[in-house]
Amino acid sequence: MPDAEKLRALIAYHAAGARLGRTRDLSALVALCDARLLAHARRLSDDTETARDIAQEAWIAVARALPGLRDEGAFLAFALRIVTRQAAREVKRRQRRRVADGVWVETRPEAEPPSEGHHDLDAALAALPAPQRVTLALFAIDGLSVAEVAQVLDIPPGTVKTRLMQARARIRAHLNGGSDVQS
Repeated sequence: MPDAEKLRALIAYHAAGARLGRTRDLSALVALCDARLLAHARRLSDDTETARDIAQEAWIAVARALPGLRDEGAFLAFALRIVTRQAAREVKRRQRRRVADGVWVETRPEAEPPSEGHHDLDAALAALPAPQRVTLALFAIDGLSVAEVAQVLDIPPGTVKTRLMQARARIRAHLNGGSDVQS
């Protein structure tokens, strides 16, 4: 059994235990999945501190929602969808705060510098529009299927496929030094 399959089986095992109320299994889920949830929150928020807050709130929501989880094998998609929803709530909260303060300025924190040796790919990924970047990361980095990505982002599978195609084309164009592909 490949490592990815073993990891999914281990996550499903601990999700089943956590669903039954075993705290050690919930702790094991946090240990196994926290980095992925935090990375997803980071991609959605473009801010490390906000991402930590989103992930922490998401884990609380995951713990509350676990008894309703029907398929333990879908735990990662279930948890990532909760992160997506939590991030959307945070964006709305920030927008309301800006409007209430009488200031509407679209801000985007500076991206962290790319790691050594991956400048071109990191720059290509950073240049992607957020929906394409998030979709590509869920598919390529987190290893979710098209159906799971669609579930996490609450979009049709066809939209996932389109975003993946557009993201790949943009990255290819960026790496080949060509012109940017329209979204």
